[in-house]
Formats: sequence, structure tokens, C-alpha cells
Amino acid sequence: MSIGKGSTTQLLSEAETRRILSEALEKAHLEGKRVLIIIPDGTRSGPIPLFFRLFHEILGDEVAALDYLIALGTHQPMSDEAIHERLGVSAEEMATTYANVRVFNHYWMHPDTFARVGVISAAEVEELSNGLLVQDVPVSLNKMIFDYDQLIICGPVFPHEVVGFSGGNKYFFPGISGAEVIDFTHWLGALITSYEIIGAKYTPVRAVIDRAAAFIDRPKLACCMVVKGDDLYGLYVGSPEEAWSDAADLSAQLNIIWVDKPYDHVLSVMPAMYDDIWTAAKGMYKLEPVIADGGSVTIYAPHIDEISYTHGKIIDEVGYHVRDYFVKQWDRFKDYPWGVLAHSTHLRGIGTYENGVENPRIDVILATRIPRERCERVNLGYRDPDSIDPAEWANREDEGILLVPHAGEMLYRLKS
Repeated sequence: MSIGKGSTTQLLSEAETRRILSEALEKAHLEGKRVLIIIPDGTRSGPIPLFFRLFHEILGDEVAALDYLIALGTHQPMSDEAIHERLGVSAEEMATTYANVRVFNHYWMHPDTFARVGVISAAEVEELSNGLLVQDVPVSLNKMIFDYDQLIICGPVFPHEVVGFSGGNKYFFPGISGAEVIDFTHWLGALITSYEIIGAKYTPVRAVIDRAAAFIDRPKLACCMVVKGDDLYGLYVGSPEEAWSDAADLSAQLNIIWVDKPYDHVLSVMPAMYDDIWTAAKGMYKLEPVIADGGSVTIYAPHIDEISYTHGKIIDEVGYHVRDYFVKQWDRFKDYPWGVLAHSTHLRGIGTYENGVENPRIDVILATRIPRERCERVNLGYRDPDSIDPAEWANREDEGILLVPHAGEMLYRLKS
């Protein structure tokens, strides 16, 4: 059982948060130990500044090291300025009050970052994936973790397009893992489809991630938050599996909006924390279940001018397509990074590919600074963002039009 508390109607106070955290950390007996805390980058909400301060107040004088590793997955490394903003501190405070704290980016792009910790056998993969894939999966992750006595995951739990609900051991895989597990789990999720997997609690992808985490021979603790924006509604601290399970149960109540009927057109207004389509694609994932057949979603993000800072060249080559476009031409695409292929299918949504003809269920339109020619080249629609006034989309649900003013974290689903 994890230690924690949560509600769909009341925020956790700082005093309650401190009590839960203090109780859990006391049971961990961390005196004199080296502690590494794994946190999300700027593409996730949550009161990370509060936890940064509380960890320092509770553990700062007791532990031999209190360091942080940012679980980038394959996102861009964060600058010092972005890190300070993420932690809610100034450069001066980092140099004085928190001078004994080190914060590291996860440099996934450097091969020497990683250490192999095990291999999930083909037979076990077949069982975990319900027969969808059969192959050995090498498991590697940031070798920095072996410099520490205790690993602590600290981050939110949301409905997620690849794994069902984010958080827990997902901060290891893909957060600080090597490409093999990232590509495998993302493609496994793509085969199931985001439409089916998002908001489901226990999924084959979660099973693979939990199995991979079992290879980590360090004590693990997870502080799983349930949030809306930076407002904290729940906190559960315990093993990554137990704390995540409790948080996912609350997230299913707090972070899913149920609607009576599908919409013909959705405008997803993306906040600035998503700085490319790789991350802003959540404006599609989280709305796809409530868009009617033949409808459309427009990702409105005038601040975005890039598809992906890390994978854009590959996406330009393969484009955005439904799952079966790749599955039925596997020899052509199997050597591309599977994680990129998965992202492609997630953004394009479900559909069919028969006799060389692709038929997506809905239209996906970008209203960003990405030029029309590039949008069309990657098989997406284009709309001039300057032609859109989000206010004109408001309060038109009866017309089949939905405005989502802060898209990306709340999942929308049909009641039926």
C-alpha cells in the first residue's frame, strides 16, 4: 500500500503534502545515503517547485547527495534557465540555498549514457504483449542511477496515449531509457492504437515497462501526483507500482471528461509548454475518442514552427499515417525508429489502408507556423493560425463544435 491522499474536489494543502512526503521518506531510512530524484521536463504540469523545496527541507541535511535527473525520454535537453523555471528557483538560489543540489539532463543522444541491465526474452515478450510481438528486448537505461543508493520518481499521472496512464515506472522507461525499450513499447502501443489504449489502466505496454523496471537493482520509491495544471489533488508515495496504481485510479476520475455525443470539429488550443508537434500532438490524442467519423481536429499553436526538434527529419521522410499503412508495408518501414512510426500513427489516428488507399477516420489539421507545404508533405491538413479566433469556437457544442482552451492533459471520452 502506498502512503497518500486524494480527492476530485479538494486540493491537498502544503501541510498535508509535507506530512505524506515526510512519513514516506522516514520509512525509507535515507540518512547518509545518496539520493537521485527523477522528474519530468517542462512538457508536464505539476507543482514540481513545491516538491523540490520540500525534498530539500526534509532530506537536505540528512542525505549524502540529493540530485535530480530530468526524464527527457527523447525530448530536447533543458537549458539552465528552463531548469530553474521548472524547479521554481532563481540562478542565485541554486548557487546559494541549493548549492549542494545537482540537476542533470538525461543525455539520451549519447550512447555512453547507458548501461545494459537485462533482456526481456522473446517468450516473455509474447506473453506480455498478448502475442502482438515476439522478440528479445534489451533493457538499458542511464547508468547514472548506479551512483546512488535510492531512486525517487517524482511526477504526475495522466491518461497517456502509449501506456494508458503515465507515471510510475514510465519515468524509467522511456524517461531515462535506451532506444530499444522506447521503440518497442511505443510500437506495441501503436499496434493496439492510442484510441484503444489511452485511459486504460493496465495495458500490455505497462506490463512491459514494469517488467523492464524489475531489472533495476536499486531501491525505488515513487511520488505520484494527480493534478490539474499545477493544482495538486492527490499524492501517493510508495513503490512505483503501488503509488502509480493509486494515482491512476484518481486520475481516471479527475483527468477524464465524459461527453454525451461526438463532435464534428474540435479546436485544441495548445499551451506554450508544448514547443513542437511531437509534444503538442497531445491535442489530438486526448480528443480523438470524441470526434465523429469524418470530423476534424485542429491543433492551434501559433507559437510552434517545428514538427519535432529531435525527429523532424525522419517524420519528413515517413509522414503521418494510420497504423495499417506501416503494418501492410512493413518491409519498407521496419528499419525506421519504431518510436517515430508510433508517433506518426498516434497523431494521424485510426483508419484503414486497403489496396494502396489510406482512409483515416478523421482529418488532422495544423494551425501553426509550420508552412502549408510541409504540412501537406507529411500528410496533414493546414490552416493559417492568423485566420483563427478561438473565441469564435466557444459555446458551440450544440453545433458539434468543441473548443478546448488548454488542451493536452485532459482526456475526453464518450459516455456510450
